[in-house]
Amino acid sequence: MSEKDYKKAKKLILKNEDEADFEGGQPDKSIRKAEKLLNLKFSGSYLDFLQTFGAGSFGSEEIFGVLGEDFENSSIPDAVWYTLSLRKQVNLPESYLVIYELGDGEVYCLDFQDLNEFNEPKVVSIELGDAEFEPEWIAEGFGEFLLELVKEEL
Repeated sequence: MSEKDYKKAKKLILKNEDEADFEGGQPDKSIRKAEKLLNLKFSGSYLDFLQTFGAGSFGSEEIFGVLGEDFENSSIPDAVWYTLSLRKQVNLPESYLVIYELGDGEVYCLDFQDLNEFNEPKVVSIELGDAEFEPEWIAEGFGEFLLELVKEEL
C-alpha cells in the first residue's frame, strides 16, 4: 500500500503547490553521499521523495530529507544532519533516520531494521528522552505516513 499511498500524496502535493515549500529534487550524488554517511540504503517512496522534493514543508508540516551535501553545517529539515547529530547526542540507533518531529521530544523515523513487504522501512515514533528508544509503530511505510500528513494539512 505504501507505493500507492505515496503516489497519491505526491499527486496532492503537486496539485496544491501553494501549500508546498520544498528544497527541490536532490541529485543522485548527494543522495549517495547521504547514504554512505548514514550507512543506510534509501529505496522506494522515500528515495523518490528525495529525488522529487528533497526536503521541506507542506502547509505547516516539515518533512526531513536531503538538502545538498554539507551535512555538517546544516539544520532542520536536513534528515542527514539531524540524524547524525542525534546519534552523537542521544545514541540514536543507527537503523533510524529521523524524517519528522513533533517538537516535544518525539520524533518519527524510518526504521531500516523493520522493513515492510516492499522492502521499505516502516515509520516509528520514539521519545528522545527515553534511553531505551521503545519504538511505536506509526505507518507501514513512508508513503502511508506522507499521505496522512498531506491529507491532514488539506
